[in-house]
Amino acid sequence: MDDGPRGSQCPELEDHHCENDQLPVNPETIWDLLLQLDPYKFIGPDGIHPQILKELADVITKPLSMIFECSWESGEVPADWKLANITPHFKEGKEDPRNYKPVSFTSVTLKY
Repeated sequence: MDDGPRGSQCPELEDHHCENDQLPVNPETIWDLLLQLDPYKFIGPDGIHPQILKELADVITKPLSMIFECSWESGEVPADWKLANITPHFKEGKEDPRNYKPVSFTSVTLKY
């Protein structure tokens, strides 16, 4: 089984019945996913808040679909989307370093 970059790991896309060689998103799917964004998700290093993406879904759907299509065809992800903010997360007490776990926040657009 090929788990390469074209395999969808996004459960929101499972209902769209895409073959592995097809672009897994189209403008309608992107628009739907933008409207489903959780406004309480953390902001990634791009500084774009999920609520902004959600509110501007009508305006940014076409440009995002173009970016996704170019990325799909080239097999490359935009460099800015590869960046992450890594912050400490403490499972229990902050005084014990063994309770530290790094958490990375990436661009919201990369997640979908």
